[in-house]
Amino acid sequence: MKIVSLLPSATEIVCALGLEENLIGITHECDFPADVAGKPHLTASRISHETMSSREIDHAVRSQLDGHGSIYDLNEELLRDLNPDLIITQELCDVCAVSYKTVEKAARMYVADAQVVSLEPNTIADIFDNIKLVGKLTNTTEKAEEVVKNLQNRLDKIREDVRTACGRGRVKKLPKTFMLEWLEPPFSPGHWVPEQVEIAGGISLLGEAGKKSVTTTYEAIYESKPDVIVMIPCGYYTADILRQLENTFFPANWREIPAIANGEVWALDATSYFSRPAPRVVRGAEILAKIFHPQIFGEPSENEAVRVPRDLIKFEEKAETGA
Repeated sequence: MKIVSLLPSATEIVCALGLEENLIGITHECDFPADVAGKPHLTASRISHETMSSREIDHAVRSQLDGHGSIYDLNEELLRDLNPDLIITQELCDVCAVSYKTVEKAARMYVADAQVVSLEPNTIADIFDNIKLVGKLTNTTEKAEEVVKNLQNRLDKIREDVRTACGRGRVKKLPKTFMLEWLEPPFSPGHWVPEQVEIAGGISLLGEAGKKSVTTTYEAIYESKPDVIVMIPCGYYTADILRQLENTFFPANWREIPAIANGEVWALDATSYFSRPAPRVVRGAEILAKIFHPQIFGEPSENEAVRVPRDLIKFEEKAETGA
């Protein structure tokens, strides 16, 4: 079977099922596992995370999508030449990948015999169901069941360790946590991220599991008084976040937020562990558990999470807090 993945998360799932050799085409963003490097890229982005600020990216995305355009290009000629049997795409988010309508139209025109499958996860359970679905489509059902069982066992262990520690008094309270999914404007968490927080032994603020991430305000974040702030701007690696913070200014009253006052602001690799609905969301929960409860799980390594230096958190003395 020849497989084309038009989602970085689908690429990770396909490879987790041992089908890397069957993968004949991927997106420009597919970078895990590292062995997929060199496979043909079927997509390109019209927006640069490297050269634009988070506010500029937000404006560019809204402008394109409001005009019913796309922020991605699909190489239809390459798709025709590759002639896949299975194309994995999505309808969940036009910001995450080439739109489903574009893929469906190209498939009808250039690879009419290909099966086009859309993955639409909103929760961790949905992600696990997607793994099983890809397993069914690729005749790797047994492997898919094995992968999901392993992932579920890891999540269950985190829950049990937190529950046991709470029962023995090692955990006095669960930290109120705000997962910042975009810097400017600020976004509150959605989809599976609140679940990751809850499993790791935290309380997720201003977001609802299984729902979309939505724009919030700096004032709403301030009023929620988070004990921990975790920066996971969608599609960013840790280095991207730290670079963006050099030119990001928060309201002056944010100095009073417990997370900032106590140095509990963290930058994590959003791309690997939070943005993509793939097996590594479990790793994301494991890293959060280390941040929330280091006395149980140990301190996170620098490769897992970076405590944001105080001098990188900048404030506008006269900023409007509702901005």
